[in-house]
Amino acid sequence: MAFHIVLVEPEIPANTGNIARTCAATGTWLHLVRPLGFNTDDRTLKRAGLDYWHAVNIEYHDSFQEVKDKYKDSRFFFATTKADKLYTEFSFQDGDFLVFGKETKGLPAKILEQHPTALMRMPMTEAVRSLNLSNSAAIILYEGLRQTGFQGLK
Repeated sequence: MAFHIVLVEPEIPANTGNIARTCAATGTWLHLVRPLGFNTDDRTLKRAGLDYWHAVNIEYHDSFQEVKDKYKDSRFFFATTKADKLYTEFSFQDGDFLVFGKETKGLPAKILEQHPTALMRMPMTEAVRSLNLSNSAAIILYEGLRQTGFQGLK
């Protein structure tokens, strides 16, 4: 088992590359939901992931519903600035899916409306709209890893 990060329509290749590197370092699966805002052969994407792409378990999906259908027995949690609960209020388990939206708009309202009890946010001042996508993914993933005892990591 491993955690899963799902990026729904990511737009910035460097963010996705950074997240891929975090996935490689933690044994986390990366799921990219199309359309992507870049080509997967993008030089910036590859540079941000450095030479760790061979260590990333990656899947591409044509819709978020495709991810849900394929992993129908899994638990999904959704990062959004629109949530009431903090990410630290959730109890994560190995195998959970952590879902993040595109950098400019976040997750679609339809996805948020379908999962009201699984929405989580990160605390921040009102000076900014949101944190960087790759930072947010790393922070929440490492909370899940901490809760599960950093299994398989040294």
